[in-house]
Amino acid sequence: MLRTLVRTLAAASAVALLAACSGTSDAGSDAGDAEAVRIGVVGASEDHWTVFTEAAAEEGIEVELVNFTDYTQPNPALSQGQLDLNQFQHLQYLAQYNVGTDDDLTPIGATAVYPLGLYSKKHTSIEDIPEGSEVAIPNDPTNQARALLVLQDAGLVKLKNGGSSVSIPADVIADESTVTVTPVDAAQTAVALNSVAASIINNDFVADAGLSPADALYQDKAESPGARPYINIWVARAEDKDNATYLKLVELYQGAEVQEALLAASGGTAVITSQGGSELQGYLVDIQKAVAAQG
Repeated sequence: MLRTLVRTLAAASAVALLAACSGTSDAGSDAGDAEAVRIGVVGASEDHWTVFTEAAAEEGIEVELVNFTDYTQPNPALSQGQLDLNQFQHLQYLAQYNVGTDDDLTPIGATAVYPLGLYSKKHTSIEDIPEGSEVAIPNDPTNQARALLVLQDAGLVKLKNGGSSVSIPADVIADESTVTVTPVDAAQTAVALNSVAASIINNDFVADAGLSPADALYQDKAESPGARPYINIWVARAEDKDNATYLKLVELYQGAEVQEALLAASGGTAVITSQGGSELQGYLVDIQKAVAAQG
């Protein structure tokens, strides 16, 4: 089902992609011939992108940000040559895309890990959540598995075989868990707080609930090995993984001024990481094996 889902999403995104990229340079141009390096992002209006593009310009590299509002679009755009790089996803998402589409998009640098938090409008601590309560979690495969791991770490659920980055709600061991989980669209997890005991909410939607990251009752540990699948990354086509200009852009993004702006944009929640391409590629191989094994 995962393969079918990702193929369907990739195909469906092709039409939306034309609108997303309208008004930009020819998508089929090679990076070496293009006037600017075209980078697909989600949230191009955030201040840290301005700091980044200015830093790149100072190094003589023109950057064109291509903004997307749908996470399913930037990977097909990169694969098809309409982008030179993208920077919007973590390793787990890339692994699922590559396995589902038989692609080989490749990480070339890390950005940050964003801890995933459990929030509530009814309770002030994990201990206050009554047994049998309902907890909402995001329903997309990558964040759903991570949400389940957060709940397990918090002591609210128990997962079969200890859980993994491909766990699903059916893996919750009911008689060893104190809450039930309800998958909903990620954007609805904040809204769901009005009707459930607690929700796992992606950072992008925390403000929608009238909350701040500091209000989280619990969140995962960004520095742990279990957080590796959720390292956010720069991604290139495999043949461009050693492109000097692209690697220079990664280096500039990891500079102090951009990092300061990135932290501010995340409300202080981002945990900056700086793994290089070879290390990230090793992580990706392991994650893709787990995804493929799941079928």
